[in-house]
Amino acid sequence: MDYDDDEYVFTNPHVRAGLDAESITWAFTSTEMANWHPLTWLSHMLDCQLYGLEPAGHHMTSVALHAANAALLFLVLASLTGLTWPSAFAAALFAVHPLNVESVAWIAERKNVLCTLFWLLSLWAYGRYARRPGAARYAPVLAGAVLALMAKPMAVTLPLTLLLLDYWPLGRMSRATALRLVVEKAPLFVLSAASSAMTFHAQLTSGTVVTVEAIPLRARLFNAVISYVAYVGKILWPATLGVFYPHREAAIPVGYVAAAAVALVLVTAAVLRYAPRAPYLAMGWLWYGVTLVPVIGIVQVGTQAMADRYTYVPAIGLFIAAAWAAAGLAARAPRPEAWAAAAAVLLCALTLRMERQLSVWRDSYTLFSSTVAAVPDSWVARYNLGNALASAGRPAEAEAQFRETVRLQPRFGRGHNNLGDALDAQGRHPEALQAYEEAIRVSPQLVEARNNRAIVLGALGRREEAVETLRKAVAMQPRFAEAWLNLGIVLRQMGRLPESAQALDEAVTLRPDLDLARYQRAVTLLQAGDTVAARRDLAVLAGRNPRLAGLLDSALQGTPGPDGKPSVTGTPAPPTLPPGRP
Repeated sequence: MDYDDDEYVFTNPHVRAGLDAESITWAFTSTEMANWHPLTWLSHMLDCQLYGLEPAGHHMTSVALHAANAALLFLVLASLTGLTWPSAFAAALFAVHPLNVESVAWIAERKNVLCTLFWLLSLWAYGRYARRPGAARYAPVLAGAVLALMAKPMAVTLPLTLLLLDYWPLGRMSRATALRLVVEKAPLFVLSAASSAMTFHAQLTSGTVVTVEAIPLRARLFNAVISYVAYVGKILWPATLGVFYPHREAAIPVGYVAAAAVALVLVTAAVLRYAPRAPYLAMGWLWYGVTLVPVIGIVQVGTQAMADRYTYVPAIGLFIAAAWAAAGLAARAPRPEAWAAAAAVLLCALTLRMERQLSVWRDSYTLFSSTVAAVPDSWVARYNLGNALASAGRPAEAEAQFRETVRLQPRFGRGHNNLGDALDAQGRHPEALQAYEEAIRVSPQLVEARNNRAIVLGALGRREEAVETLRKAVAMQPRFAEAWLNLGIVLRQMGRLPESAQALDEAVTLRPDLDLARYQRAVTLLQAGDTVAARRDLAVLAGRNPRLAGLLDSALQGTPGPDGKPSVTGTPAPPTLPPGRP
């Protein structure tokens, strides 16, 4: 799938290189994708070392990590509580819940399953430490925390989950011991603070942190309150899941927020009231609330309101509360086997729903069409569905999705640009030109739109304007090889062969692997009478691109057309989100 997986794996040269000294150094120094998570990069590099770009191997690693997490969760809970069946039920809920499909099926979410692995190992080590405290037993707790943070900074709440374990099931928390237990976690809090600072710096410098002018604090708080309730709803009834839920910003009704806030207060009051008799309820609810804090959107990164993957760790708290509550009810029931049967039916139902959700992740088309069906106003899903349709050669259907994208998000420049691509593919050049010009108006720095505008201008015979537009594009982004390529083609069409050759030289220098630029340069050289230089390009193409080499060889044997073939080409539309993803 192209959604983030490209930047994490198959177009990332450092990851594709596997585990070598240069890539490992990059992993520890890079803040690419707006995070410092070297362990995640190393994990992807190891997969490339073992499996290359074969997706099955990468998916197998993620599935293995999730299975290990489910087994670890069982072992941790059984070790801490001494109870097998509630531990098994909680771990089984975690293993098969449909909300967790996103974290496992999405290669780019390797960071989530990897972080959780070390989080759970840290909890297991903490259980051993709590039974017999000592520096030697505290060291593995710290090591697990460090590794979890190196996989994903969401582990910043790990020390708070240890304090919750002190309350239940370890029973170490009391008024007399509370301060000592907090101080005991001081090294972990320092690690979390350092990770938070590094993450905020990485996200700020990458431009992914949304300003309060774009999404005001009031809207963020409203969304956080709604999301806490919405996630519980999705855990209880995972029927309509999507890969992107758009932020409603100022459109969130105050009445909904008030109702959600009342519900949260009532649930919190209830679990605290029953804490002396059922401490697992308070522990599980507070686990859920605390571990969601880093991704609840107070510091807004990207334009999503919420995400299924954000519940991977927080939902564990609710699974624990549900498992122990069910065990308590079953122990007092006249027929406890009925509760066991109910639990089995629930797990079977969740497994069937999980399998259905897995099928959604087959490819980009199924993923985004499913999200559009579940979340019709998800402009990001519509944008990506449009890209999938365009790649499948269905421009009319792509056009419909891009039109809806820009209706929902009028200032999304790439949406207008890709609408232009869909219109251009249908030969509707004047409409495509309007779309590209709107893309430039709302996103002046989007050089791809300038490049594509020039292509349409050339098709409409307005070549001087096309040259002016392309020169503006390469002035803004000098390393934009495709714009240099198209500039060279338009200049040749105008008979300006020396300038054409210079532009095409620049395209080949920037992208030696861009065979089309090498072919077009050879056509220009041939028209200029330099057959020797043209044959040098033919020799390179012969070993890499037989189709272009054949076209060029025919031209060398005879007389090329006035413009050469293939003619001006556009820039492939980016199939993923613009910068700003979490």
